Amino acid sequence: MPRKSEFDAPHFTDPDAAREHLEAIRWPSGPVCPHCGCMGNLRKVTGTRHRPGLYACRDCNGHFTVTVGTVFERSKIPLHTWFRAVYLLCSSKKGMSSHQLHRTLGVTYKTAWFMTHRIREAFRTGALAPMGGNGNVVEADETYISRKEGRKVARGVGHKRAVLSLVERGGKVRSFHIERTNIENVVPIVRVNIARESKLATDEGPHYTKVGREFAEHLTVNHAAEEYVRGEASTNTVEGYFSIFKRGMTGVYQHCSEKHLHRYLAEFDFRYSNRARLGIDDAARATLALKGIEGKRLTYGGSRRSEA
Repeated sequence: MPRKSEFDAPHFTDPDAAREHLEAIRWPSGPVCPHCGCMGNLRKVTGTRHRPGLYACRDCNGHFTVTVGTVFERSKIPLHTWFRAVYLLCSSKKGMSSHQLHRTLGVTYKTAWFMTHRIREAFRTGALAPMGGNGNVVEADETYISRKEGRKVARGVGHKRAVLSLVERGGKVRSFHIERTNIENVVPIVRVNIARESKLATDEGPHYTKVGREFAEHLTVNHAAEEYVRGEASTNTVEGYFSIFKRGMTGVYQHCSEKHLHRYLAEFDFRYSNRARLGIDDAARATLALKGIEGKRLTYGGSRRSEA
């Protein structure tokens, strides 16, 4: 939970202050029309008959506010309440369930659940440059989470969902939901997301043997022989990320449908990649999340309840 003083900031308590705060984040050089991209030929619409923060574009005759084209578009939830939700989800290391959010914010559970999914869309990133480079070490490993969807879970990895994560030591993480941990699923992701100048650190999984030769060095440890560190060879960093992810998925969220797993991975990746050890505090992390809201509107019909 954030300290009371952190929620005393105006954008956490006043909708107008929240709108101005979002305008400063989204439009650092002034308003931009989301319909045609115009910047200069705009006017602010005033008067009690119009909603606050409304702009008119003289080029395309369009009207807009700062929330148009974002995950906040057409939401009836006050913007300062959204800001509280973003902050809470960004500052909770293992996440915050929709039940906890609805109690904390005083909204319905259904509203809180939908808010969390919209915020996770803001956490998602598009195509990124390859990780590592210049001899940096990137660790790759897989883990499994149970298919907890109201039925008894059978034993064995065949009845679990596979997750592949790539972690740059001292840097960021990228996670992917994959069908199976085999060459067909793992190798293309490794090739696209890791720079060839990097050192690749893995266990002795056979799907890494051939692709490992494409990098500056392939460092391996044999977990079957209880070998976990040998010089630079180790997967302890990615295992540490998995421990946070699993504690969150098991202890906080408990239930996650497969079609939403990519959003939960984006949430945990975002917090880890913008962690305190990299000099990013809770407030800065929330600001980074707000910068990612554009073009990611999620409608209610595009999602279903997926967690407890």
